[in-house]
Order: sequence, then structure tokens, then C-alpha cells
Amino acid sequence: MEFLWRLLFILAFAGLALGVGSNVQGQGEAKTVIVHVDDDPEIVQEEIQERTDYEPDYIFSSAFLGMAYTLPETSADQLENVPGVSRVDDSVQYDHALRESVPFIGAEDIRTQLDDLGIRLSGHGVKVGVIDTGIDYNHPDLQKNYAGGYDVIDDDHDPMETKAKGKAITFHGTHVAGIIAANGSVRGVAPDADIYAYRALGPEGQGSTEHVLEAIDRAVVDGVDVLNLSLGNPVNGPDWPTSKALDEAAEAGIITVTSSGNSGPDMWSVGSPGTSEKSISVGASTPPLKVPQLTVPEIHEEDRELDLQPIQGTAPWNMKRRINIVDGGLGLPEDLADVRGRAVLIERGGIPIQAKMENANDAGADAVLLMNNIPGPFMAGMEEEMDVIAASIDNKAGNQLKKVINDNENKEVVIETNYVEETDHMAIFSSRGPVTQTWDIKPDVVAPGVDIDSTVPEGYQGLNGTSMAAPHIAGAAALVKQAHPDWEPEQVKATLMNTAVSLSNDEGETYPPFVQGAGRVDIGAAIENDTLVYPGALSFGVWEAEESNQRLEREITIENQSAHQRTYSFDVPTSLGTGLNWKMPMPITLDPGEKQTATVNVEIQPDIIDFKRIDGEINVSGGRQDISLPFLLFSDEPDYPRLSGFQFAKVPDRDYWMYEVFLPGGAEELEITLYEPDTFAYVGTLDSQKNLPEGPFEKEFHADELHLDPGIYHVIVYAKYKDREDTLETQIAVVEK
Repeated sequence: MEFLWRLLFILAFAGLALGVGSNVQGQGEAKTVIVHVDDDPEIVQEEIQERTDYEPDYIFSSAFLGMAYTLPETSADQLENVPGVSRVDDSVQYDHALRESVPFIGAEDIRTQLDDLGIRLSGHGVKVGVIDTGIDYNHPDLQKNYAGGYDVIDDDHDPMETKAKGKAITFHGTHVAGIIAANGSVRGVAPDADIYAYRALGPEGQGSTEHVLEAIDRAVVDGVDVLNLSLGNPVNGPDWPTSKALDEAAEAGIITVTSSGNSGPDMWSVGSPGTSEKSISVGASTPPLKVPQLTVPEIHEEDRELDLQPIQGTAPWNMKRRINIVDGGLGLPEDLADVRGRAVLIERGGIPIQAKMENANDAGADAVLLMNNIPGPFMAGMEEEMDVIAASIDNKAGNQLKKVINDNENKEVVIETNYVEETDHMAIFSSRGPVTQTWDIKPDVVAPGVDIDSTVPEGYQGLNGTSMAAPHIAGAAALVKQAHPDWEPEQVKATLMNTAVSLSNDEGETYPPFVQGAGRVDIGAAIENDTLVYPGALSFGVWEAEESNQRLEREITIENQSAHQRTYSFDVPTSLGTGLNWKMPMPITLDPGEKQTATVNVEIQPDIIDFKRIDGEINVSGGRQDISLPFLLFSDEPDYPRLSGFQFAKVPDRDYWMYEVFLPGGAEELEITLYEPDTFAYVGTLDSQKNLPEGPFEKEFHADELHLDPGIYHVIVYAKYKDREDTLETQIAVVEK
């Protein structure tokens, strides 16, 4: 695990999560699978047991209909043929992704307001479930809030964080719970809410699909009002089991909130369960803070300001002085011969980040800059904390800095740190939508997720990630639920989206809806809102270019929650290119408490259409304030990545290696080639496949099949689907044959 708060790559050997059940011992390698059923799970389970003699690890009956089984790999396919079984998925691995942020989104401003019972709006009486690494319920800021829960990992009623020493220790769930409801030195968004903790991620923050599904199931049975999941995987698709389970939980009346992921800033980077249709998927924005930025005089003026990202588990980049910087290669000991008293630039890949930091520290470096080895920025974290000043930079900035260092080998290169005031911008790591297959706009809203100071066992810590943004929204939902106890999840989601503040970048350009959803949450406006329009964002899907004139339509619901009759009007979007003819609903008059459905139509004129993707806002006026509905429309096949999430690793306790890659739409061709990292000389082809289905694809190799010497290799993964070709570049390390 390279860092703790990003959305994880799926592990092909998912059976490791629970181990091998007693009913499969001695029958070869085992794995855990999730079985979807269309009817009563117990009836289907009896049929499976009669046919195969396998017993389920767990039966899901509330938020998700199905079972988890641990069984030999060769037997998994048998389950698909059992009557009542609609689908079988491999279990996958999950991991986790105030003082300034809570007042910033308006939580403190509404403390003087009262609910219908005359109680201040603070989350009183609202039950919030937290599915995570557990909770330190002995923390003085959380003792008042903790109301119970369950430990899915150890199968008991004690959801305490993992206390083992070393890297196995966890704290993520305690941090998330504090953002929601801390009530002490730190005050969360809803400090009087009741916290129910479900420990679904064990030592090192590791968990699996069946753990998360069981936790959701138990939360539904316990009757929580709000459920927060600051976790995920990189599967950008709507029908992953955890996404479907959250949809079912929402149908059962629970407001479900999940992080969108930390794989930004690229489009299509949102992952499950942030792809859930009915959940509130949350991206990360910045609260008021001062962000460190590097200045490199030798770089051209327009590019010399380099943005930094913090590395969790290291000391913050607070350099007050100019400092010389040298190239440290991959951070191997032999790369770091001349770094004492200097900053060192180290490239990601080859060896773990922890080892890079330890090597640099042992060599006497004063600071470490970690550059990405593939295009774009990245979030990084340490498995064990180290007192070394460090930050990460994106691939472009790293290559610019590396070139300056190498071009000035006989001259010291100096870097200087400046601090830039930043507020209400999107965090660069925040995952973007939309969702593949459904083309739904995600995230739904954003909330502060940068430098969020909250509770951890035995203290407090500042963390970054959409894992920190989601609990801001869970707390906000608790306040809305207290103020409006009769509202259903879709109404709570609507008010948070309808009243959100639209964000813009430094150039004043509004972020697209697949970046920020409806915008940054404003709790006060959400609670006082008297008009609800939902869904809060409209995806018109894809218009196929070869089709003739076509009309796309979407229904919206308008609710008058005020005490007065209101008339609502709909504005036609303007300045959106040619080839679109919008048909908006006629004005609608609603009495207090009344709601009505209306239809928004857009006609495509193929002869003059001039766009591949178009987005904007539809304005609804007539309430206390105008409501803007973000919308998105594609012309022809969307340009989503044909592959993601490549991972190559040794299978633990076996003489096998494996790779895995996620193919959102499938692939007509897939090829993985290896090169020498320094010379880029061709080494060989690891694998080649044709006509693969959509979803994750994995393959194992016996060590004797690899024919690779120990060392580092540059990898290019190539995939082709529907006239688009994509490549993914990374590095792998072969440590033994």
C-alpha cells in the first residue's frame, strides 16, 4: 500500500481478506466472492448448499441481497448457474480517502437556531453511522457521542481502532468521526449527534467488499439516520456491490454519504462507492489556508511556481530559507551520495515511498521532494511516520526541475518557498466524474478536505483527502435531518445540492459539474431552503452521432416547502454552442407542501452540432433563492480512459506473480510491455489479450514463467476500445524470481 488515503487499486487475490474458510481447506487456493440474488437470499443459499455443500461467510439481507462465500477458485463459476443467482463478483480490497472548516461551511452560524422541539441545531437525536477503521471511543472529544456499533473484522461489539504497534495501527475512523461530531477541544459539524461505529477496515486500514457490505447491512438494521463511508476503490462503474448497497440503504431511508476519491484531477477518476446513484458523493475543496509553493528561478517565468502536495506521515513543508536541491533518482542508497544539507528530488516508483524517505533521511537530506512518475499529481502517505520534511509535486513540475538540475550540474540549483492564500478552490487530488455507463454527474457536492484538524487516538492530527470532506457532509446531513425530521434522503440531498456555492478557479472560470457537482455546501442556506428541486444535477447521457434528430428528456421534481403559494419558472441555458434546441417546462404554481414533476427536453440537430461534451446550468426561479441545476451531455462515444488501476505484485505465500487492470468498457486489445528504466530498451511483452469484457481483468504467472531478473522495469500498458487507444506508464520492481 503506497499511501493510506487514496482510493485503492483492487487486489486480485481478494480471498486474503478473510482467509480460507474451514469448508475449503485442503481444496487448493481460495477466494472470496459476492453473490447477487434476485429473491430471498436464504432460499438461494439453501440451494447453493444443497448443490455444492458450501456455507456462506455472511448473508446480506437489508441493504444488499446476496451472500459472501470463501471457496476454491475453481468452484466460483459453479455459483453463477444456481437458480436465483444474478451475478458473482470477486471481493475487493478497500482503504480509507476543523477549526477552520466547520465554521467555514456555516455549521457554527446555525447553532442558535432551534428545531421543532426547541432544541438547538447540533445533531441532537440523529444517529450517524461511520463505516471505517473503528473509533477510539475513549477519546475525550468523542466519549459523549459514541453510542455503539460493531466490529465486522473481529465479529464482536467492540469497534475500537486497531491498537497494535507499528504500521498496523489505525486512526482514520476516529478522525472521520471527529469531523462529524467531536464535542470537546474540537467541535465537529454536528457535535450532539450519536455516533455508531462499524469497523470494516482492520490493521493498516485494510478491508474487503464483504466487510463493507456487512457493515452497511448492520447499519440498516440499527436504524442509523446518516451513514458515512470515507473509503473506496478505483472502479468507476455504477453497479459495484457497495454502490448498489448504498442505493438500497437510501431506499430504506438512510442518508448515505461517501467520498468521491483522491485520484484527481483527471476526468473519470471517481470510484465506487462514490459512483452510487442515490448517495451523496463528496469531493474535496480547500478551506481558508496558506499553501506552500516553490519558486525555481532557473525555470521559465510562466512555469517557475511549483505547487506542492503534503505527504501524510512526514513533517509539513515549512521551509523558511532558500535551499539547494539535487537529483536523487529513485531514492536508492547509491542515488543519494551527495544530498547532506540539501533538498533532494526523488522520483516515485521502484521501491516503496517509506524506503525512499528512510534512505534520504539516512543520507542527511534536509528535505525531500517526491515527483510523480506518470502524468499528473498524486497524494502520498507513509506507512510509518517520519520526522522528515517532505512534499510531492506532479510529473510535469518534477521533469522541469530535474532538467534544470541536470543542465546545471556544475552549479547549485536553489529553490525558495512562498505561501499563497487559498480558499474555495478544488483540491487537486479530488476525484472527478462522471460515472461510466450511466454518465451520472459525480461528485454531487464538495466540502473542505485539505489540512483538516480532527481527532485521532491520543490526540489530534491534520489530514487531507475526500475522506475528510465526506464527514463534513455527513454532519451537515445530520443537522438538516434534525431541522427537518420528516425529510427523506432525496430531499436532504436536494437541499444540500440546491443551495451549494458554485466554485471557480484562480482565473475566475467556473469548475465543470463533473469536478464540483453542485458546488461547496452551505449548511445555513440548506436548512433555511424552502424549495427543493431534484435530482440536483441532470445527465442527459450520450447522443449517438449516427442517429437522426433526437430528443433527450429528463424529469425533475419541484417541491414547495414554504408557507406560501409559489410560481416556478425555468430558464433556457444560453451560449452553449449550436445544434441544441431546449424545451423547458411552462411555469408551475404550487401550494404550500405541494410538489409536481416537470420534464426538461433538448433536441439534437445533427447537421449543425458542434460539440463532443457540453455542460452548464439550468436556472429555476421562484423560491427564496434561484436554484441552478448542473447538467451534462455527450455527443457520440465519451472519451473516457480505456484502462486504469494497473497493479503488478507478488502473490503472498505463493510462488506466483499477478497483474490486474480495470477496463471500464472492455478492450479489443490489451498489451503490457516492459522496458529498461534508464535506456528504455525493450525487454519483453508481459502479456497480450484480445476482446476482454468490461471490468477488472487479472492474470497470474508462475515465477518460472516471468523470465525477469530482479530489478526495476518501466511498464507501458496499452488498451484499445472503440477507436480509442490509451496507454498507462508506471514502474514495477521484481525483487526475486
